[in-house]
Amino acid sequence: MDQGDAPRRCRDTDCDEILRGLEASQKRLPSKFFYDERGSALFDRICELPEYYVTRTERAIMQAHAGEMAQMLGENVRLVEFGSGSSVKTRLLLDRLDTAAYIPVDISSEHLHRTARELAQTYPTLPIQPLVADFTEPLLLPEESSESRSTAVYFPGSTLGNFEPAPATALLRNIRALVGNDGGLLIGADLQKDQRELEAAYDDAAGVTAEFNLNLLAHLNRDYGATFQLDAFKHLARYNTRHGRIEMHLVAQAAHDFTIFGERFSMRADETIHTENSYKYTLESLSALACASGFAPGRTWTDPAQRFVVQWWRGRKQSQCMAQAA
Repeated sequence: MDQGDAPRRCRDTDCDEILRGLEASQKRLPSKFFYDERGSALFDRICELPEYYVTRTERAIMQAHAGEMAQMLGENVRLVEFGSGSSVKTRLLLDRLDTAAYIPVDISSEHLHRTARELAQTYPTLPIQPLVADFTEPLLLPEESSESRSTAVYFPGSTLGNFEPAPATALLRNIRALVGNDGGLLIGADLQKDQRELEAAYDDAAGVTAEFNLNLLAHLNRDYGATFQLDAFKHLARYNTRHGRIEMHLVAQAAHDFTIFGERFSMRADETIHTENSYKYTLESLSALACASGFAPGRTWTDPAQRFVVQWWRGRKQSQCMAQAA
């Protein structure tokens, strides 16, 4: 098979990321390829699982404090959401926010546009401008309206934890440039906790997370002409105590060959493809990350057990950054 045989021509950056990852001694695939139409639907199911505390904990924080968050964001704000998905938690903000425009950004076109249509029915006077894009790359936002006074990015869930420290800082610096001195970032992050609770959240009894992980290979088969045999792999989630992160892997159950973009790869039995990290933070490490990215930590909202946190980071000069959140 040569590259032209793939059902869809991939962008050069996608091809390069996939091939470099598979050629590495520890094979890896970018987690963004989870999110085709089916993957996005599976992730919505994960968010409702009893083991997956992240979504319900963050939702409870938003329900309790969305009014205060809206005050921090200010009037006539242009709200940009990274990895918007179904925009469920965002509605809690939009109900309280004086919004000049809402720009949901997601890599899954079908999911994004369906959600945008649903939101337009609920908020008929709100300009909704869906943007299909990979938010890890520079974004070209729609033209700003004259009513907009500032730009704020909403980055919910625990998506920040999917990035290793250097790429996380680079992404946050891009956000800092996007919002300028007058805007800011409302960000969610998962906090460190018991290892058993963490591993259960990423390896649920119903097997939905395993299906989600395996769908990454199915996505590459469907859209990029890969030849992975899904039944040759099994899902693995484990907590890496050294790095303070959950790791998701796909484990080859037997020796396995596959091709993609005309390249052939071989895997040994028990060899893995590393598909996702989910770093877990402390309040102190988040404040340090904000400062390293050019933000000044502002307000912090968390649940009584401190399982999850939502923070407001202000766009300010680096010299104004505080060591601790106010």
